[in-house]
This record gives sequence, structure tokens and C-alpha cells, in this order.
Amino acid sequence: MILHIDMDAFYASVEERERPELRGRPVVVGGSPEGRGVVAAANYAARRYGVHSAMPMARAVRLCPDAIRVPPRLALYAEVSGRIHAIFRRYTPQVEPLSLDEAFLDVGASERLFGTASAIGRRIQAEIAAEERLDASVGVAPNKFLAKIASDLRKPAGFVVVEPGTEQAFLDPLPVGRLWGVGKVTGRFFAARGIQTIGELRRLPPAMLQQALGSGGEQLRQLAHGIDPRPVVTDQEAKSISHENTFAEDVADPQLLEAWLLALTEQVAERLRRAGLEARTVQLKVRLHDFTTLTRARTLDRPTDLTRELWRTSRELFRTRLPRPLPPVRLLGMGVSGFEAEAPRQADLFAEPDRRRQGRLDAVADAVRTRFGHAAIHRGPGSTKR
Repeated sequence: MILHIDMDAFYASVEERERPELRGRPVVVGGSPEGRGVVAAANYAARRYGVHSAMPMARAVRLCPDAIRVPPRLALYAEVSGRIHAIFRRYTPQVEPLSLDEAFLDVGASERLFGTASAIGRRIQAEIAAEERLDASVGVAPNKFLAKIASDLRKPAGFVVVEPGTEQAFLDPLPVGRLWGVGKVTGRFFAARGIQTIGELRRLPPAMLQQALGSGGEQLRQLAHGIDPRPVVTDQEAKSISHENTFAEDVADPQLLEAWLLALTEQVAERLRRAGLEARTVQLKVRLHDFTTLTRARTLDRPTDLTRELWRTSRELFRTRLPRPLPPVRLLGMGVSGFEAEAPRQADLFAEPDRRRQGRLDAVADAVRTRFGHAAIHRGPGSTKR
């Protein structure tokens, strides 16, 4: 069985924990509304006003004038995330991080030690609440797709189990928008044909889906039947490491997108260093509003785990290898591949001084994130220097 564990309004919840006076009030984490700040997270009180992540902060403030804006503290969130992932690994080494606040866990081999998958999920949820004073939502299911849907159904602090053999009964009543790949355009296609639920989609002739949606039609048919054969892949086993973000509303502002790309790049770089790997290829993924997916990649002269080098390359791909003007973006992702074991920094006698300095800065930043979540370590989107 697979668990999908998703922290509830993670950044905002951490800020509420650190500042109890914020509890019960609308909290928005992100940049300044006077500039081109973007919402990184909003708590549930703010979401009631229509505020959501990736929204321009100026619009969020208009929707919720009483919102309390808190600048993001990525070092703090990364430090808390590290402790949460350590809780996961008490129960299984098969952990696939998706971001700082969510992961898949394969607990099939752990059930003899710790009980059923549901019991393991309950224990992890309770330990996160007790040790970090944060809520997590948990989905338990036979595969990753079903587990991720389950974890999202009863937030916050939700717990949903999909037992083997009940996949269809679980999926059929849900709206088609729950299927990966069904956005506004595809949703309108189904709505025009009176298709509202996954069960109704599942009963469509496969040829109709194929004709209307091409290869994506077969993927939707498989998901509608609860089929997802992908295994949980740890960082050490992965052929690539990536982070991506699907926006609640399409984003057209290039500067807002660059701010998100920087955050994704920093998370990928930290995971590389944690796994003791360096990567030779940097990849950029952009899914447009019409579901056209663009991928761009560049192979570096030498492998790296340096945040500055990865950010410089991902930003260059974004600025020079995408169409301009860039249409509204639904999903943005950054990843790396072509792994090599990390070379010891001290033995790199011939590296230029600046590269050695960047390695030391990243090492210090990682150590600070591990020990002192409150340290102010930020990288500006317009800079390639720490």
C-alpha cells in the first residue's frame, strides 16, 4: 500500500505555530503587494476569501484586506520539512519527496513491523501533530494516483483509506476534474457532453476518448479505472530529481514565474546535496493553459549540486528557450538528471576559488537549515549570488 502525506497549508501553518497571535486570522505568506510579490501559501481563513497560492499578492490583499502578510522563511520551512521526513523514515526507507510539504511512502514491506498501512498512516499523522504541532492529511491506497486524491478529500487533518477492490466505488462519484490532466479546457469538453463524474467518463467508449484527446485519452481512461503502475522512487534510486507546481489559476507574469522557479531550484539543489549527488543536466518543464507541455534541457560542462549554478541555468532556459510572449502557464517544474556521486569538496584542488566558495556557502546554508530554521537566508530572483 502507498501513503500520500500532504502537510496542510504548510508555510502558513508553520508561521501560525511560531506566532500564536496569528491563529484564527487570515495569514498569507509571500512577497510584497507593492512589487510583484506572489502568494506562496495561504491558511484556511484566507482561502475563504478566494486567496490561493501563486496569486499576485496585490490581488490577494484586495480580496482579503484584513490578511496578515508574512514574508516567506524558506530556511525555516526546509528545517521543519527535514524533521517531518525523518518521521517518515522511521517507518520506511521508501520515501519519494514531491516538495517540502508532501511525499509518497511505500509501506508494503513495513506492515509486519508496524501494522497495517492505515495504522502506519495514523501513527505518522499523530507523531507530526505531537512533535511539530502541525496538521497533515493522509491518503492510503493501492497506488500513487489514488493515494494523492485521497489525501486531498478531507483537508485539513484528513485521513482517507481506499481499500484494494474499492477503487471504482471510490472514484466513480468524484468530479472529472479530480483526474490528473483535466483542466479548464478538458473540463469544458466533458461538460459539453454531459460528463460530470469519473464514473461517467469511465463508461465512455475508449475510441471516443482517443479521438478527442489523443494519447491523453488513454491516460485518462486508465486513471478513471484506478490504474497507476508507477512505483515509489527514492532520491537515491531516481534517474532524476524534480519539483513542480500546478497553479490554481494560470500565471502569465514572467517575474512571478521566475520567483517560483527559484524556489523549485533551491529545493532540488538541497535534495541533491542531501542524497550526495551531483547532476549534469538541468531540465525545465512548462505546461501552458491549453495543456501544451514544453520541456527544455541543458547539459552542463560538469556535474554540480551548487544552487547558484543550477539557478543560473534554469533561469537561462526560462528566459531564452521559451516562446515570447509566454502564454499563461498552468504548471512549472524544474529538475535535474545525469547523476554522479558527489566529489569531496576538500579534494577539489583545481576548482576555481569562486566555485569552492559557492560550495562552502551551500554547505553552511544546509547546516543552518538543519539546526536553525529561523536564520535569514534568502536568494533574490534577480541574483545569482547568495
